[in-house]
Amino acid sequence: MSANVTIAEIARNAGVGTATVDRVLNGRTGVNSETERKVLQAIDKLGTPIVTRGRPRSKGNWKFAYVLPDQHSPFFDQLERHIAQTAGDFRHQHITEITYRLDAEDPAEFGLALGRVSGCDAMVLVAPDVPAVKLAINEHVRAGTHVVTLFSDVAGSMRQAHIGADSRAEGRTAGLLLGRMARPGTRSVLLLLSTATRMSNEIERRIGFAQVIEDRFPALEVLRLTDVPTDDEAACEYLLHQLTRQLDADHISGAYAVGGASTGIAAALAQLGLTTQAPLIAHDLTAIHQTMLVDGSLAFVLHQDVHYCVLAAARTLRGLCENIRGAPSVVQPRVEILTAENLH
Repeated sequence: MSANVTIAEIARNAGVGTATVDRVLNGRTGVNSETERKVLQAIDKLGTPIVTRGRPRSKGNWKFAYVLPDQHSPFFDQLERHIAQTAGDFRHQHITEITYRLDAEDPAEFGLALGRVSGCDAMVLVAPDVPAVKLAINEHVRAGTHVVTLFSDVAGSMRQAHIGADSRAEGRTAGLLLGRMARPGTRSVLLLLSTATRMSNEIERRIGFAQVIEDRFPALEVLRLTDVPTDDEAACEYLLHQLTRQLDADHISGAYAVGGASTGIAAALAQLGLTTQAPLIAHDLTAIHQTMLVDGSLAFVLHQDVHYCVLAAARTLRGLCENIRGAPSVVQPRVEILTAENLH
């Protein structure tokens, strides 16, 4: 038994985060009985650490996990780069980060893999909104791990904060833009395009888009295609097949790509000769979207400040770990409408 055992050593031995050990030592709620038992066993084995009042550790590191879907996506690749590039900011905040990319093809399997993530004090999560993910989040929170959802929320879970733009407002913005640009007469169909997703932000975008078209542009029809493949080449083929089968391409007045596959969608519109007549709106200013704005294959990009969101998530979790009152209160990012003329 060590006379100078630390909270970090207790946490490693018990397989939990240091915040969990601090809760057990101070008799706070939020730790389930099995996790508490593991911590107490580690204390029996190693000894009781000396805990000062206030912060449980002085200038110690918090370990944060960033958990993202492992799928082909310029946005998620960009997000991972932002996380890596902010390592210096994390160090100044006494944060060590580790990024996990979990297979999201099967949302239930994603939830199981999420449940196996361990050894962190807090977690930033971009995940599908399915029961298995809710269960994993709740188990993490009960075990003392703080959880913040990023960009796409998991409603009904025990997550402590969400950071991201208002997704329904994003969809309504896209609907307003395309509705106002729609040509009267034969061009009366707007395409609402998304992959087969359980990401709540994409679902909310679809709802917002349909609402504003129904409310403000009743003469326009919305054609929903919600099983677009994530692969761009496959998405192009799928869209060409669906459009030639379901309607005359001359009736299309605009398209909204709710999530991924925007490059494939733009390619299909180009092959149908609709790039100019049917403007396309997509999300997130990735490198490929900058190029597409400039060459005209994208009319607008709806964007939120990804770098700000990554840092805001870290600041929120650090505040939660340090029991700072009001830590979950975050200034949410605004939705920017970007064109070829106002790129930054």
